Amino acid sequence: MNFEACFRLLAERLKDEIIVTSAGNSSELWWDITHETERVFYLEASMSLASVFAAGIALGTERTVVAFNGDGAFCMNPGMLLVERQLSLSNLKHFVISNRVYGSTNDLGHPFGELMDYAAMAKASGIERVYDFSTLEGLGQGLNDMIKVPGHAFAVLHVDPLGRHLPSPPLDGPEVKFRFGRYLERTGGRPVFDTPLHPK
Repeated sequence: MNFEACFRLLAERLKDEIIVTSAGNSSELWWDITHETERVFYLEASMSLASVFAAGIALGTERTVVAFNGDGAFCMNPGMLLVERQLSLSNLKHFVISNRVYGSTNDLGHPFGELMDYAAMAKASGIERVYDFSTLEGLGQGLNDMIKVPGHAFAVLHVDPLGRHLPSPPLDGPEVKFRFGRYLERTGGRPVFDTPLHPK
């Protein structure tokens, strides 16, 4: 399916969930579509850790936390599936974007792109709720079941390469951290920082 159309559908439907994006296309395209500056943690400094980072957030909130990893990031740390299976957090939802290229390096071909079955890997890791979306229609029909039904879930999004370079979100690391952390505190999460923004 078309990468941008896929993300536009997700952005339209994921209005209340906490979002964590990985380095490269997922951060850049989510920013290009939404320009969100608080609810989204753009984890641009690290590939492969979006779902593990999101799991830590999910431990501290009852809200649904959605993580996006590229397939390049996934192949750097497939052991993330074992961590997710062990934690089995009912509010963690993990998407792997399979575009078969390294989008952050000008669509350089992913050497394992045509070989890997990420959904099968998730099932073999013991993850029970696994989804495999290759069309917009299928994603639109299955998204509510994946996101709204309690229980850890993993999904593969089969998309075409984006085919163009987008700028990174214009936020540096400390700014992302403080905007996101203060958002979590303000919307009912556990304290993130030692010093409250507005001392009583």
